[in-house]
Amino acid sequence: MKGLWLENKQLQLRTDLPTPEPPTGEALVRVLQAGVCNTDLELLRGYYPYSGILGHEFVGVVEQGPKELLHHRVVGEINAACGKCYFCRKGQPTHCENRTVLGIVNRNGAFANYLSLPIENLHLVPESVTTDAATFTEPLAAALEIQQQVAVDSDKRVLVIGDGKLGQLVAQTLAITGCELLAVGRHREKLANLEAQGIKTGFADAVINRTFDISVECTGNPEGFAIALQALRPRGTLVLKSTYAGKLTIDASSIVVDEITVIGSRCGPFPAALQLLAQGKVEVEGLIQARYPLSEGLRAFDHAQRRGVLKVLLEMN
Repeated sequence: MKGLWLENKQLQLRTDLPTPEPPTGEALVRVLQAGVCNTDLELLRGYYPYSGILGHEFVGVVEQGPKELLHHRVVGEINAACGKCYFCRKGQPTHCENRTVLGIVNRNGAFANYLSLPIENLHLVPESVTTDAATFTEPLAAALEIQQQVAVDSDKRVLVIGDGKLGQLVAQTLAITGCELLAVGRHREKLANLEAQGIKTGFADAVINRTFDISVECTGNPEGFAIALQALRPRGTLVLKSTYAGKLTIDASSIVVDEITVIGSRCGPFPAALQLLAQGKVEVEGLIQARYPLSEGLRAFDHAQRRGVLKVLLEMN
């Protein structure tokens, strides 16, 4: 089996990898297509000491599994939970103390011909949803997680900081709520994608401090964090959607004095994401900027690391 293998911050294309043998309760999935995510790039830079096959945004076909999934297209939630720990018993499997995470923590990922995931993690892709669109299910679900954590409605002023892959999805999903939304970034062509969806956009100088109820930070850099915090009214909510490779310097006094709520936000609801895609309420295929076969996976990563690039796809066939 072919796959992109990461070890000691070095990525290589291997052709000698064994095809997974799913244990009881898991399915074998033939990967059709997978997307390169910022988390993959951060792992390559050493964000977390992972060794194995990268990749967690995918669409595939079940080749071994229950008959209701067999030979059908699926997407998969990336956290494989133990089902026994405190968080699993509380119905919070994404925080399982013993979890493995597809292509991130102790579980080979999607940049390969095959992968294995628990059957309960898999979701059928509606026939009306293209494979290209379905590849965005995981990050779209992550964007929707914000609305699981924070009440967003037409009375709220909301700021999204970042016009990259995640910021694009976060802005589109928040726009559906009818909130008063502003998305800011650094790239006119990326902001134009959101403007085409009827979303108000601008650069950082468009942000008026202390005027927003909610700000969502999608850049993963200290400048974005500072803008997000300064934008909030007292008792506002700061949602962090990006991981930070380095350490942040935080003005803790302003958080205390203004009674700011800070929320970390990670994985989200797959059924809701697939429903949005099926209903055509978000536009994702326009975010695809390049495609590469798995055999050119190293070139794909080079492309994905260029400044300003949106989604790069790997095709496994």
